[in-house]
Amino acid sequence: MSAGARLSGPYPWGLCAMLELRHISQNYGDRALLQDIMLSVAAGEIVALLGPSGSGKSTLLAIVAGLQQPLSGSVWFGGQDITKLPPEQRRFALMFQDFALFPHLNVLDNVAFGLIEQRLNKSRARAKALEMLVLFGLADHARHKVWHLSGGEQQRVALARALITQPRALLLDEPFSALDADLRTSLRDEFKARIQAAGMPTLLVTHDEQ
Repeated sequence: MSAGARLSGPYPWGLCAMLELRHISQNYGDRALLQDIMLSVAAGEIVALLGPSGSGKSTLLAIVAGLQQPLSGSVWFGGQDITKLPPEQRRFALMFQDFALFPHLNVLDNVAFGLIEQRLNKSRARAKALEMLVLFGLADHARHKVWHLSGGEQQRVALARALITQPRALLLDEPFSALDADLRTSLRDEFKARIQAAGMPTLLVTHDEQ
């Protein structure tokens, strides 16, 4: 596994700080999966984790998210050791390749979900969600069920839902792998622009070097 594709950008939210991995190691059974991984990601920076299946990319993302504990090493954010901090207290957004949208909710409520979970009242959460959908060019689909959308539109909804809670960092696990090549290229460029504008450190897991 290797890191690449560093892309800098503005960060107007002022919410984010440096994400650091210090000497992270992890085993899979008797096999060493990750060995002494050192990595830093600045606010407004995107770092791609490249490697074949089974190389430990998703495991490293799970460690950063707090879903797994490393065998050794530590995760730092903003100069603080957060290795033992549970996922919900890290305030990181994790976005999977299958989008993980809620099929029983319409597009608007999918995007508003995180704000409602944070106990913002529904009307205010939906108003903020609609603002986000306007930004993503999806306002006309607000009342549609997510399965009525194309793959690219569903991916935009998933990113809008991830960004609306203003997470401190964004973790993307093969977010474009289910899409065709042309759509994957166009969405990748769009995501770079939107993530950089949001200004958070972002880790992108991929096996695609393009």
